[in-house]
Amino acid sequence: MESDELKSSPKLETVTFSEMKHEELEALVEFMYSVDGSIPSESLKKHASSLYLAAEKYEIPHLRDLCRRQLISSLNSYNALNTFELAQIPFDKALNDAAFTTIKRSISTIANSAEFKSFVASNPYLSVEIMKAFLIQPNNYRCGYCGIYLS
Repeated sequence: MESDELKSSPKLETVTFSEMKHEELEALVEFMYSVDGSIPSESLKKHASSLYLAAEKYEIPHLRDLCRRQLISSLNSYNALNTFELAQIPFDKALNDAAFTTIKRSISTIANSAEFKSFVASNPYLSVEIMKAFLIQPNNYRCGYCGIYLS
């Protein structure tokens, strides 16, 4: 005879992903149901940051690794600050180092941007680390035309 627990109808549980937009959630579900643990490259490129956060939150290491690789490969002076901030929660050394290197390489462009002013206000400790790294560079003057550091 079956116990009363087995006879009762299964309970449906609802999981809310309030931090994700609809398209981001679709990309996550697509990854979760993929046979080979992959995600279409366009979805990964478009949603790498939010999927990275979801992978951390829901402990999906393979997705986190895919997102990390995408974030590192697409680093530039326009997204380096956001990526640097993302690498802190929790700390991801590979992502942190790649973003920090990009920031140091593009500091003259980044330091004059509105994004940097906002970043300084919300991340004072990280901002100090960026400025310290720039100030202790042995050759911190770079030619704006060719990119070569000058003494």
